[in-house]
Amino acid sequence: MLSSLKNASPLIQIGLLVLGVLVVASVAVAGLRRSKPDKNFSELTARVRAWWIMASIFFATVIVSNRISLVFFALMSFWAMKEYVTLLKTRPADHHALVLTFLAIPVQYLWIALNPPWYGMFIIFIPVYMLLSLPVRMVLSKETKGFVESASQIQWGLMIFVFGLSHLAFLLTLTPLGNSAASGRTLVLFLVFVVEMSDVLQYIWGKTLGRHKIIPTVSPNKTWEGFAGGIASAMVLSLAIRFLTPFSIPETLFVSFLITVAGFFGGAVMSAVKRDFGVKDFGSVIPGHGGMLDRVDSLCYAAPIFFHYVRYFYT
Repeated sequence: MLSSLKNASPLIQIGLLVLGVLVVASVAVAGLRRSKPDKNFSELTARVRAWWIMASIFFATVIVSNRISLVFFALMSFWAMKEYVTLLKTRPADHHALVLTFLAIPVQYLWIALNPPWYGMFIIFIPVYMLLSLPVRMVLSKETKGFVESASQIQWGLMIFVFGLSHLAFLLTLTPLGNSAASGRTLVLFLVFVVEMSDVLQYIWGKTLGRHKIIPTVSPNKTWEGFAGGIASAMVLSLAIRFLTPFSIPETLFVSFLITVAGFFGGAVMSAVKRDFGVKDFGSVIPGHGGMLDRVDSLCYAAPIFFHYVRYFYT
């Protein structure tokens, strides 16, 4: 049984691993509810149920084909940007700039869809051309009051939720050196698994052992114990899926540390954004988890760092 599992494709192996984690989580929650009927585990139950749904959808879109995955990631960027823009106090003069912003999303993913992908345009389209174009379109609306605030907010959202997340999609096109079993798809699965498991484990460690707050004014639930325990646990877990990457054992631990710390700060930044807007979640599209942005906040920071690390050293 073990030998046949080892000989299975990396995608099947990671699929079985994720399935095992979800089953264990479901059994654990059921055990808690049965052993402690006086306590309320509704939030934890909703989170586990949502993870079943999200993991199924994400895994299905990644393993079918790169084209479907590309469309999925483009929709993810669109939905994240939509949730963000909904919270902005935009001016009537910003409407044409916002139309241009949302039109930039399919264009950004078009550079990835080309055969071969156009990395040169992918890497400068939003940071250069959209950076220059959006303020010009806003100037043509002839409204100066609130100009700097609107231009800054819209461009920042475009950089984080479209440019940042689009690195996930471009990662699919990479062919890493050093391990014939590794591919763009397996690298995406490694990145998402490690970063999301770090988020979950930080939450669990923080709830069980958390005492010392890291940034209480930004995110009162984040503790040093949760931060250290979650990242250390995710680093150890990353060794179980090292077969998805071209990394050695020390490098796997280093890369996992890099992306989990980046993911932590991505979540912290989005917590600051929510506090500024005065909301608990960015939306309610995912029961038990809030909006799309509440789930991809860590990836907005981790994806670009992981992508450029792999591209620089392994392609």
